[in-house]
Amino acid sequence: MEVPAAAERNKGPILAVLRECAGGGAHAGLALRVLEVGAGAGLHPAHFARAGVEVGFGAHSISAYVEAMGLPNLLPPIVVDVSQGWETWGGTQPATLDLLVSINMMHIAELRCTEGLFKGAGVLLKPGGVLFTYG
Repeated sequence: MEVPAAAERNKGPILAVLRECAGGGAHAGLALRVLEVGAGAGLHPAHFARAGVEVGFGAHSISAYVEAMGLPNLLPPIVVDVSQGWETWGGTQPATLDLLVSINMMHIAELRCTEGLFKGAGVLLKPGGVLFTYG
């Protein structure tokens, strides 16, 4: 599967920072609930899962990648439109996420998408949860 060169280049450094976010404090040694929005082709969630990060990524728009990778910690994709209320985000319940990840979305999306992402994070992240954005 062909992926953008920038995504290929950045996957390692992004994984390193995600490990820092996920590896300490209240999260140490636990499997995490992570939702990535704007997953594109699915390179990042698949890379994180292959690297042994103990997370289940619910990432939308990556059905083919999820199926091809067959990784048990890569959850089936869900439809997420961050411009809509968090209630429409595939049944994600309040205070259930450890990490909410958005890579390369905010710089190309409408402002209402960024606002929706932050509003959703405020409701869906557990206490001490992290909204991780890049790009």
